[in-house]
Amino acid sequence: RFVRQPQVLARIVSAVFALIVFACLVGDGYMSLPEHPQLFCIFNRNEDACRYGIGIGVLAFLACIFFFMVDVYFPQISNTTDRKWLVLADLGFSGLWTFLWFIGFCFLTNQWSWTRPGDVYIGADSARATITFSFFSIFSW
Repeated sequence: RFVRQPQVLARIVSAVFALIVFACLVGDGYMSLPEHPQLFCIFNRNEDACRYGIGIGVLAFLACIFFFMVDVYFPQISNTTDRKWLVLADLGFSGLWTFLWFIGFCFLTNQWSWTRPGDVYIGADSARATITFSFFSIFSW
């Protein structure tokens, strides 16, 4: 019954989307050329793009776990002031993270559009998945 609540379902979906973004960037977000062994980000060789995606993905996943735990213990909290602050923290964090996912989607899409096709041998599907799930995360948060 608890898992069927809308906020719990939204947290689970948001956590899965954040995990996908994070995993795609860590797994296939960096590559190297055969003649140069140094790794570079597949998003137009912009390290900030990969770092931003990984950062918001990890923090979003951890926040989903935290707020999921808050949802589990919320009915047991009897102090109305504490409940109010938890709800406001959840609302504020969700609004902030919606904005950060929008910025991430725009930033990653822009960097992907400037990426030369010759720079990406493998990992293009992961880059597209990162962009797609960044877009979906805007609405799930």
